[in-house]
Amino acid sequence: MKQLNPIMISGKEVYPLFEGGKGINASDGRSCGAWAHENCVGTFSGVSPDFYDENGNVVIEKYLKKDRRERHMEMIEQAIKGGIAQAQIAHEIADGNGRIHMNMLWELGGSEQILNGVLEKAKGLIHGITCGAGLPYRLGEIASHFGVYYYPIVSSARAFQVLWKRAYANFKEFLGGVVYEDPWLAGGHNGLSNAEDPNQPQSPYQRLVDLRATLNKLGLNELPIIMAGGVWALDDWDDYIDNPEIGKIAFQFGTRPMITQESPVCDAWKNLMLTLKKGDVILQKFSPTGFFSSAIKNTFLEKLIARKNGEIAFSEVQNEEFSHPLKISAAKTYYIKAEDVEKAQKQQNAGFTEIKETPDNTVVFLTPEEWKQMKLDRANCVGCLSQCQFSTWSQANGTTGRIPDPRSYCIHKTLYDISHGGSIKDNLLFAGHQVYRFATDPLYRNGIPSVKELLDKIKIGK
Repeated sequence: MKQLNPIMISGKEVYPLFEGGKGINASDGRSCGAWAHENCVGTFSGVSPDFYDENGNVVIEKYLKKDRRERHMEMIEQAIKGGIAQAQIAHEIADGNGRIHMNMLWELGGSEQILNGVLEKAKGLIHGITCGAGLPYRLGEIASHFGVYYYPIVSSARAFQVLWKRAYANFKEFLGGVVYEDPWLAGGHNGLSNAEDPNQPQSPYQRLVDLRATLNKLGLNELPIIMAGGVWALDDWDDYIDNPEIGKIAFQFGTRPMITQESPVCDAWKNLMLTLKKGDVILQKFSPTGFFSSAIKNTFLEKLIARKNGEIAFSEVQNEEFSHPLKISAAKTYYIKAEDVEKAQKQQNAGFTEIKETPDNTVVFLTPEEWKQMKLDRANCVGCLSQCQFSTWSQANGTTGRIPDPRSYCIHKTLYDISHGGSIKDNLLFAGHQVYRFATDPLYRNGIPSVKELLDKIKIGK
């Protein structure tokens, strides 16, 4: 492998190795500080991070308000407390080494308020902000106000160009780099556009070359690109290092750091990842954000897949095509195609007797228990997204104006639950598509390594 040399990141020369910031609580101050301590870039998640009581115990989120907008404000207040707490932990562990970054999702409800609140009260503790999940056009303005470097996460050269023209050209000083997150390889939410086929992955090489060409045209020749998504070992990326077509590059590791001693991921999740095979992570579009995301196929996803496969189109008016009645409730009957009658009857006979409309003139079938839980989850919505397809929450207007989508789920509930010891079968488990490599990686044969042990291997390409 070519020699890996330190580069300037967020105002300091460090190894060009980033910890991917995974929320909720899949990367925190402990893991972040450990990465920074090794003169790399640690990243903690700013999405519902933990905060602690006077005895050092995690304070589990509580929502006391009845009004959804008031619960939304409670969520923001708790996220700010957690962001400050995790920044302090990372700062202490880093002991002056490396860089400490916070990861934020732009489509998170209250993202701007959370960013401002944490950066205001944790001055000097955070050196950079990475931000994706949407187009974070105000990121440059907010980060620059606090003298903190910013790193937008994009999946194409075009996305960065849009951000540059709209906002970043006015905030060049603190633009620290651009994270290219490969939409076919990354875990969690990713940025596949409507023009891209989720089943036809493209090589990241040409997309990085295109991004570098765009940066060069804008006079950003020395700005580093951070390659993210599918990064496991640097040996795999040797052709990308010191490559004039790509220019200055760093690498972000998302999935591999999830199994370290400092990782906050629960033991059951870690143990599961050690057993996975190629293909056990799937790219799907059930997220209430509307984005594609990659996660481990488990009972949670299998139920969503089965519900989607059982989906049936309907018409409110009987006609030649939609000829057969389907009773939705005592007061409502729709009409379905003749070829879908057996499909509907099989689901109802199997106990899926609650028939619910989607925003797309289709219906899906749920058990009474699933419908009861879905209603409860919607009632408990805390406004965790700027817009939510599951609960119809909208930060701007209170509601999206559409009917809630029963093909989705409460993302805050499931991610918070799994990050605090919940079931690995019945919760969403984000992971990248390289996760199967844990099973054959020699580093994990004799137990779980520390962050230092992992980075010692990464630095030599392994």
